[in-house]
Amino acid sequence: MSTSTRRFVTQLKHQESVDQIFLASAKQLRPNRNGNFYLQLELSDRSGSVDARLWNASESDYRSFDNGDYVHVAGTTQLFQGKVQVIANRIEKVAADQVDEADFRTLDSNRVEQMASRLQAMLRDIKSPPLRNLAECFLMDDQFMAKLLRAPAAMKNHHAYQGGLLEHVVSMMELVLRIADHYPHIDTELLLMGAFLHDIGKIDELTYERDIAYSDAGQLLGHIIMAMQMIDDKVREAERLSGEPFPVELAVELKHMVASHHGQYEFGSPKLPMTLEAIALHHLDNLDAKLQRFDQLIRDDANVDSNWTLYYADLGRKLYKRP
Repeated sequence: MSTSTRRFVTQLKHQESVDQIFLASAKQLRPNRNGNFYLQLELSDRSGSVDARLWNASESDYRSFDNGDYVHVAGTTQLFQGKVQVIANRIEKVAADQVDEADFRTLDSNRVEQMASRLQAMLRDIKSPPLRNLAECFLMDDQFMAKLLRAPAAMKNHHAYQGGLLEHVVSMMELVLRIADHYPHIDTELLLMGAFLHDIGKIDELTYERDIAYSDAGQLLGHIIMAMQMIDDKVREAERLSGEPFPVELAVELKHMVASHHGQYEFGSPKLPMTLEAIALHHLDNLDAKLQRFDQLIRDDANVDSNWTLYYADLGRKLYKRP
């Protein structure tokens, strides 16, 4: 299925026929009020995802494909509670070699390579020997870097696609460099490393070969705890390679930034930000995540005939789409 002929998720409108390949995830076999079963799942491509239903489904329908499989879906679209959904009459698994992978990659390989090069350049420009040595230990770790280049930044809320974590991290590091002159009392290099490290646990918290899900370790520990272990491991490696002890207070400040970057206890932060760099990191993280999410909502909105998006209950508002 080529990019020139398919209708991407964000292009689907009310009462439109669908007959093409999607990536399947989040499938559930559920009973309706009459006790009959239906199959609920998400269908996605590089533009986003859409909810789908297969009515009068069976156990064999449910077991005919797995999350992360490509499926050929035939059906129609309809608006439900203000959102487009697909009502399928047929869902069939297809082999990966029948799929144009470009239809399912939000970021192309050239863009990922450009961001990886920019990440390396910013980290290798750090003048502080302990921070530069620590950064180099991460950059030399081929397995870590391979995961970083593929990982999403989240399941749903922002940068929720392969390469999204790298895009989020590079964007935040660029923001750090832009505010450096305006806030000279902030340690720019410490904040830069905090931006690099704050979400690194997500490379193992999430699985992302095709669909995005939580790993077992991600469910049990979460990315903040996982990042702490990664930092401790790389600090020891930096000490071994440099032959010098890593400053204890510097390691504590780095880990405090990671521990507090969610900003509030109710958002899963084990500590509140208590240094200037930690406060700045939290707000830069929130800024980049929120702007990416709101921009995505505006671009994906099904209310195409209005300057306003649909009402988003979790945000408590509509969003204005500039004409």
